[in-house]
Amino acid sequence: MAEEPVVLYEVKGKAAWITLNRPKSLNALTPEVFEKLNEALDRAEADPNIIAVVITGAGKAFSAGADVAEFKTSDVEKVRGFIRMGQQTMLRLTFYPKVTIALVNGVAVGGGCELTLACDFRIASENARFGQPEPRLALIPGWGGTQNLQRILGQARARELLLTGRIIDAREAERLGLANKVVSPEELEKAALELVDEIGGLGPLAIKAIKEVLNRGREALEAGFNFEMEKFMECFQTEDRVEGVNAFFEKRKPAFKGK
Repeated sequence: MAEEPVVLYEVKGKAAWITLNRPKSLNALTPEVFEKLNEALDRAEADPNIIAVVITGAGKAFSAGADVAEFKTSDVEKVRGFIRMGQQTMLRLTFYPKVTIALVNGVAVGGGCELTLACDFRIASENARFGQPEPRLALIPGWGGTQNLQRILGQARARELLLTGRIIDAREAERLGLANKVVSPEELEKAALELVDEIGGLGPLAIKAIKEVLNRGREALEAGFNFEMEKFMECFQTEDRVEGVNAFFEKRKPAFKGK
């Protein structure tokens, strides 16, 4: 029996629907997922009939972020390659030429939250959760969370979420401006279709121009991403990271030593 593809692609009207399809692992992100996600983005970008991309997750989660098993290794260059691959994907989404919508159907934490931050819109179901809990593993966000979160929420709110590792519910995310809209799980797809329809009724050249203007300043953001990756790798090469990852798999509280 053939394995299910890790990313699904479907066209609904004028939108490409890209679904992360690893429900048993809460759609955790791996190098293969990034590879297939980029292939789907290529396909949508090349289709002149597509005006928007909707990204969502199969099952009960949007994405629980990076597959923590990827961080059990001591292979620094392998991890650096994984982080770079994720960063390149998030930067691509942040500066994507077509409208992007994160349809957040459940938990979106760590890299999953960073994936939503790279999109233009975030429509969340009432049971969605957002957060950057990487410090619980003695790590930091590595896929643009330190950069995009402050761009969206401002310094004060971004610092609060980043420095506490706190996970917030959908209503709190809406109050802070992280979620554009919160609806019931049953209304989630409808909300995305209505948004695509609304955008589809506007001048396509105007939408294209707005995206181009909004996407200025890539160099500065890339510099922030690069610095974030260097700090991530510093944290990765610590005893605390080993303890944090081990504690995660052993389902216990970590005992960090600041080493």
